Amino acid sequence: MLLIEPRIFPDDRGFFFETYHRERFRAAGIADEFVQDNHSRSKKNVVRGLHYQEPNGQGKLVRCARGTIFDVAVDVRSGKWYGAELSDENGRMLWIPRGFAHGFCALTDCDLVYKCTDYYAPASERTLLWNDPDIGIEWPVDPAAAIVSDKDLAGSRLRDAVMPTFA
Repeated sequence: MLLIEPRIFPDDRGFFFETYHRERFRAAGIADEFVQDNHSRSKKNVVRGLHYQEPNGQGKLVRCARGTIFDVAVDVRSGKWYGAELSDENGRMLWIPRGFAHGFCALTDCDLVYKCTDYYAPASERTLLWNDPDIGIEWPVDPAAAIVSDKDLAGSRLRDAVMPTFA
């Protein structure tokens, strides 16, 4: 995974920054081709994830276009996780390679946009339990206040996960 800190050009009208530049991203180690863009909107305290696909794994380039999120990537093979705050103000993006589960917590009402390296395949969709103690993600939300879908509440524990392949 890779946290990308873009160069933002602010002025009295607002700002400009490149959200994707193929050659610069390749130079940083992201050589995958993107085939699908997604946009989701969430209310404060929504927790989504932890999602991945197996087979048909997806790499994802994630950014928060409005508001602030705590974005998380979990290496399904090891259970190691990484989290970073992404916001419309800091412009950060998180590259999540195939084989990693993705989830986030909305710290404010927010819009999330992300590019995917493979198409959504419902039959390949997998979900890890967002609060699996074996992973131990330090979510910045009171668990009692977290708004989680029934599907995500039914996620599997890491120890029972379908392991991703990288072929």
